[in-house]
Amino acid sequence: MKVSKLAANLIGSEIVKIGNEVNDLKAKGAEIANLTIGDLNSNIYPIPALLKEEIQKAYQNNLTNYPPANGLLSLRKEVSKDLKNRWNLDYAPNDILITAGSRPLIYAVYKTIVDEGDKVVYPTPSWNNNHYAYLTSANAVEVKTKPETNFLPTADDLKPHLDGAVLLALCSPLNPTGTMFTKEQLSEICELVIAENKKRRADEKPLYLMYDQIYSNLTFGAEHVDPVSLFPEMKEYTIYIDGISKCLAATGVRVGWGFGPAHIIDKMKALLTHVGAWAPKPEQEATAKFYENPENVNTFVADFKAKLEESLKVLHGGIQDLKGKGLSVDSIEPMGALYLTIKLDYIGKTKPDGAVIENSSDLVFYLINEAGVALVPFSAFGEEKSEPWFRASVGGLAIDEIKVMLPKLESALNKLK
Repeated sequence: MKVSKLAANLIGSEIVKIGNEVNDLKAKGAEIANLTIGDLNSNIYPIPALLKEEIQKAYQNNLTNYPPANGLLSLRKEVSKDLKNRWNLDYAPNDILITAGSRPLIYAVYKTIVDEGDKVVYPTPSWNNNHYAYLTSANAVEVKTKPETNFLPTADDLKPHLDGAVLLALCSPLNPTGTMFTKEQLSEICELVIAENKKRRADEKPLYLMYDQIYSNLTFGAEHVDPVSLFPEMKEYTIYIDGISKCLAATGVRVGWGFGPAHIIDKMKALLTHVGAWAPKPEQEATAKFYENPENVNTFVADFKAKLEESLKVLHGGIQDLKGKGLSVDSIEPMGALYLTIKLDYIGKTKPDGAVIENSSDLVFYLINEAGVALVPFSAFGEEKSEPWFRASVGGLAIDEIKVMLPKLESALNKLK
């Protein structure tokens, strides 16, 4: 049966494929340490009690009709105040758009800026930019990054590709690596964007920067930096992606916000009125109430990120211990988010049954079946399947589960020859 060319050529999610395998094995009774999901086990990491209480109260008060297309004014006012207090960013409530998490915002940025064939530049690995570029028929330019720069693009990496581009998509802290831009790294990139825009005529589309900072509150010692704080002139070119999904452990509550130039935000709002990607009204009302007192946010985030950091330290330490034992593994010290970047250099090795591990996907499914350990290969984030790098998310596991998993991983890797 015929479908649209767009639908027919959509690439299936490798993460979903791995998740299906994990769920099938769990249904059969297998114990799997699931490090794949960029999500949180809500029994280990529940949302703030006050936020839950305010959500319930909003439903009891029958706030169940449509919210305004750009979000409740009460929430946009609180977001505006939080941006000023937290990052010293000046955005009026009308420059802020509330949606059901960050995905509709990213899609809307692409659809608002990108015409068919327009050049879009983004690094690999990065989350879902390849799919959004496909959905907008963009000319996607993928810039491969290196472990030596924590898988973050440098100005030198990006400079050859920005001529004629209309969108540069960046994220910090980065999904999938948990690494972050330094002030110097991001400053050099912003200087490139400013210089590129100065070259363009008034009738040309600018080079916009989409800056995804959904993990900005979940940092471990390193300072989060953003474009407009570094260069005020970046304000007319930068669209931010943010929200509560990660910082309040509220992935399923679905409240995200974007902010940026008014003419872009207004068009994003108009686009999404046809998609219906609003955050539910009770959740918006509750989030506004929660943000009325900044200490609500600060207290929760401090406790939450300390727990995430401890889990990441345990996992990172465990991988380094395996490296010390002579295994072909490594990991990059986490700086933020939920993720550890792990190197498992076992592609080309032979399994006990004689089959060869031909690519990163083969290794993933071997470890699921042999060790009960599920990871996501960087091929799910735009890299080649020959790359031996993987994302491990600690959001779904308790520390004790991570400790139990490590010897199983060691045993499975030692069986590869």
